[in-house]
Amino acid sequence: MKIFALTGLIFFAPITLADVAFNIDVESPYARAAIKQQRNSAVFMQLKNRDDRTASVVSASSPVSDTVELHTHINDNGVMRMRKIPRIELPGGQTVELKPGGLHVMLLGLREDLQIGQQVEVTLRFDDGSEKKLEAPVQRVMPPGAMHKKHGATMGH
Repeated sequence: MKIFALTGLIFFAPITLADVAFNIDVESPYARAAIKQQRNSAVFMQLKNRDDRTASVVSASSPVSDTVELHTHINDNGVMRMRKIPRIELPGGQTVELKPGGLHVMLLGLREDLQIGQQVEVTLRFDDGSEKKLEAPVQRVMPPGAMHKKHGATMGH
């Protein structure tokens, strides 16, 4: 009887270990509106890690693009540049914001227009192999600083 019970624990152990996706809440996801000819778009959200252990998003996928990458922006001698990163760290008990001008999920090689009001399916993959699917509504997103530049132009700056 003890051997049978132990075998059952070993059999179900992988299921209990792959639980990162269960402990991550995705809040306020949205995708940038874009036409197919622009080739690229991005998805933003807040990722709240309810566990006390650090986890990581290690990849993502979406049927609306050929390639999906995890990106950040870096300051390269005063010029902000986008860079692919291998993971997005999610510290235990914290929320990480993916936003324009910062961390984001990049959609490369759009297969279709992303129109305002449409839903974009995205699957996040975590370092333990678990996945979380989400729907991100498409919105008009202005680049960081665009409102300031527009305001400055109208004010004669």
